[in-house]
Amino acid sequence: MRLNKYIASGTDMSRRRADVYIEAGRVTINGKMAEQGQTVQDGDVVEVEGKLVTPPAELTTIMLNKPRGVVVSRDGQGSDTVYDLLPPEYQRLNPIGRLDKDSSGLLLLTNDGQLAQMLSHPSHQKVKMYEVTIDKPLQPLHHQMISDHGIQLNDGLSRLQLERMHDGDSLNWQVTMHEGRNRQIRRTFEALGYTVATLHRTQFGSYTLGNLPEGHCQIITA
Repeated sequence: MRLNKYIASGTDMSRRRADVYIEAGRVTINGKMAEQGQTVQDGDVVEVEGKLVTPPAELTTIMLNKPRGVVVSRDGQGSDTVYDLLPPEYQRLNPIGRLDKDSSGLLLLTNDGQLAQMLSHPSHQKVKMYEVTIDKPLQPLHHQMISDHGIQLNDGLSRLQLERMHDGDSLNWQVTMHEGRNRQIRRTFEALGYTVATLHRTQFGSYTLGNLPEGHCQIITA
């Protein structure tokens, strides 16, 4: 197995980040500094900054229906975390992307570094869908601005696809996006004077939440 893939499968690194560590001389194989493009053979000892890397025996990905108020972190600093909801055998899995504390819905966790890289890197443009409720009816002009022209935020242009959840309802929207910048949906509406009351993710790439109960998880691959 190529060294960068080996590291990605045994840590929370992407292959690209593993390459950076290899290039910086922070990776060893059997006590010797590793080189780009090396392969790992059975019995080889791989260390990153002196820490042993041991890929899992099998790759596992799960889908969690994250409740609102739960933090996507190992340290909740007083708040419940997603790891408080997971069975012991899934405690070492790492989240793919984030959902903020006030948001709910589909969260993927995995020990498959390659999958995490494919789903999270901006170049892959994975579709994400959300059910969003705002605090007051969305004006037609603002609907057009968000969907057609985009809203300029401090980290770039934000363009979202909006569809009404119900005919004649201007409070509840299905939002589709291909990016995933920090609190992007909330900031987009806030820029026009609206507050997002609830935000619930229902799809990430090819994965959909379906009828998975809140706070429960479901294995996708093993």
